[in-house]
Amino acid sequence: MTLKVIPIRSAAPDSAPPPRYDGAPLVDTLGRGLRDLRISVTDRCNFRCVYCMPREVFDADHKFLPHSAILSFEEIARLARVFVGMGVKKIRLTGGEPLVRRDLHRLVEQLAALDVDLTLTTNGSLLAKQAERLAAAGLKRITVSLDSLDDAVFKAMNDADFPVAKVLEGIEAASAAGLGPVKINMVVKRGTNDQEIVAMARRFRGSGHIVRFIEYMDVGSTNGWRMDDVVPSAEVLERIGRHFALEPLDPGYRGEVAERWRYADGAGEIGVIASVTQAFCRDCNRLRLSTEGALYTCLFAQGGHDLKTPLRGGASDDELRDRIAAVWRARGDRYSEIRTAATAHLPKVEMSYIGG
Repeated sequence: MTLKVIPIRSAAPDSAPPPRYDGAPLVDTLGRGLRDLRISVTDRCNFRCVYCMPREVFDADHKFLPHSAILSFEEIARLARVFVGMGVKKIRLTGGEPLVRRDLHRLVEQLAALDVDLTLTTNGSLLAKQAERLAAAGLKRITVSLDSLDDAVFKAMNDADFPVAKVLEGIEAASAAGLGPVKINMVVKRGTNDQEIVAMARRFRGSGHIVRFIEYMDVGSTNGWRMDDVVPSAEVLERIGRHFALEPLDPGYRGEVAERWRYADGAGEIGVIASVTQAFCRDCNRLRLSTEGALYTCLFAQGGHDLKTPLRGGASDDELRDRIAAVWRARGDRYSEIRTAATAHLPKVEMSYIGG
């Protein structure tokens, strides 16, 4: 199987400069403001999850980005400062698996100096060793991906022979380090791990952690997505509701992707992310910065916008703002609202390259 190459739109010095950014709040063509920035710090991962980096594609011969191609911590921090100055309120560090990037706490220290909600998503495999250092560096919160509590199912999904117990150790280490409440993401795929829905809810009920059940999505071009594999969030809630009474909660902010529900007896809350069956494109306020410095306006984008060339070519902060503003103001993405069986198989950027 061949991995499709997704183009990055050029930012060559001889191209026409974008309009000057006037400092006004950024709004795209559908009236959505910019609030969240997701930064991929590496395209590498130590898992080969079947819905993200299937081993038949990301095998021993796969060519990951050379170190010289990826943004340095200083470059990331500079861009983050520019984004925060343009209204970004939340930054999430992603990968690949961000904790495989050496000395990641150094980047966290730089970003923690900004007036921003700083969080990170990880598969949890290296979290037990790094949680204290990340918290000391200024990380505020953490999200851990965990698709099953059953070792056989979990190992089949991560395809790296990695045990559940090690991820659970990471979750507890993060909580002990003050990174709680930990959010735990479970991607639900029918016939693979959907039998684990209630067990997952039960395991973390009353723990202070928040499990979020995510509909299986057609991310990238290599995971073989089919609508038949999707377990609708309504079904997830119905299954859990047979065992525990649930009550809806209001969103924490506009654009929050998870629909929140609390246990009626006060034993905490869960979330569902229904990006397939109940698209939330109309409130999407997220922009993604790839490992090598390209901007992507949607998780399902077919191309990115190059920031690395001007960044390394001596562009001022004002010039970078102009480029970012032009990208956002031209944005009209609403992929999940127009998804069909045909669009699901269009070439799209891989999630491991821009984060979830």
